[in-house]
Amino acid sequence: MLAPLPFHPFRIQSFLAFSLDFLLLLSTEKFSLLFGSKIHPFPIFVVGRHCMPVLLEDSRAVTMTTHFVPMLSDSKTRSCLYTLFIVASLFCGAYFINSTVIAKEYKDRLIRLGASETMRNKDSMRCKDDCRPSGSEHLPKGIVVETSNLEMQPLWGPIKNYKNTTPAMNLLALAVGIKQKEIVNRLVQKFPSKDFVVMLFHYDGVVDDWKNFTWSERAIHVSAVNQTKWWFAKRFLHPDIVAEYGYIFLWDEDLGVENFDPNRYLSIVQGDGLEISQPALDPVKSAVHQPITARRKRSKLHRRMYKFKGSGRCDENSTAPPCVGWVEMMAPVFSRIAWRCVWHMIQNDLIHAWGLDMLLGYCAQGDRTQKVGVVDAEYIVHLGLPTLGAGLKNQASAQS
Repeated sequence: MLAPLPFHPFRIQSFLAFSLDFLLLLSTEKFSLLFGSKIHPFPIFVVGRHCMPVLLEDSRAVTMTTHFVPMLSDSKTRSCLYTLFIVASLFCGAYFINSTVIAKEYKDRLIRLGASETMRNKDSMRCKDDCRPSGSEHLPKGIVVETSNLEMQPLWGPIKNYKNTTPAMNLLALAVGIKQKEIVNRLVQKFPSKDFVVMLFHYDGVVDDWKNFTWSERAIHVSAVNQTKWWFAKRFLHPDIVAEYGYIFLWDEDLGVENFDPNRYLSIVQGDGLEISQPALDPVKSAVHQPITARRKRSKLHRRMYKFKGSGRCDENSTAPPCVGWVEMMAPVFSRIAWRCVWHMIQNDLIHAWGLDMLLGYCAQGDRTQKVGVVDAEYIVHLGLPTLGAGLKNQASAQS
């Protein structure tokens, strides 16, 4: 919208002159010819530089003159002058009011646009500070490193001689005790060192006895007596620390992996868009498993189970665990983005994570009926061994 010109007396005078010129047009015979002979033209008497129309009772046109004509004594002339003045005043008043309203509306719109632009600029400037990691607001942006990884650095020598040209892409984190060292050894060896970083959570406090395995030197060892993997994960697997890893395997130690290949497993997970998953469990060899996690032969993966008898029926219309969108807690696999959500859901006093499995679907980054699944083609065995400090507890009870 174009801005109206500011009010000025000269504009009113110009408008009056234009109105009077139009009245002069009415006095011409050309106007009568345009609209027919029934239209009576107005004779215009010019007083100085001003005009006054007077209606005639016939159609005879009056010749215009620029000489002074003393018409003020004529009552009809005065009436026409008053009428002309009133009409011109109404035109001028309407024009002035309209200009004022439009000017105010335009000004208000400019103010709103300016305020909106100011708010956007403020939000942009605020985001530059608020969107940065807490504590880094006063640092130069180029020096801020928001994430990290678990790659170890040497104490001496050029870093380029030690740094991997292709850093590990995924993370295997296990809660382990020395009594299950052989099972853990077989499990870790299934995960190629070029593709996986290994992190061991020692719940029995024993670390040195793992040194006889060649892979132990490159593994990350964290020790805290009688703590579960969820306690370790909350404190040592912050999403910013593991942000460089595509998938996080957060597993128990009592798992048989003879029929499991992690790279083929991830190929299936990525191809089918699973954000939260687990390998299927061999229903014959596994000591403990749930119906939905039992392996299905001749199947690549599945996302739901079916139960048509008894309580808790599951069918195609089911949308909640344990019928669909559910994995067990002994061998979950999380994508990077899903883990960022799950980490925030883990409470500080969480021990065995009972009940957490029912809530994992909230972190599936979409429809949990599609984003959560069990991979049948790569399956494991849940040995169901009594671990996680059970031996230390029994020993303490015997001594007492």
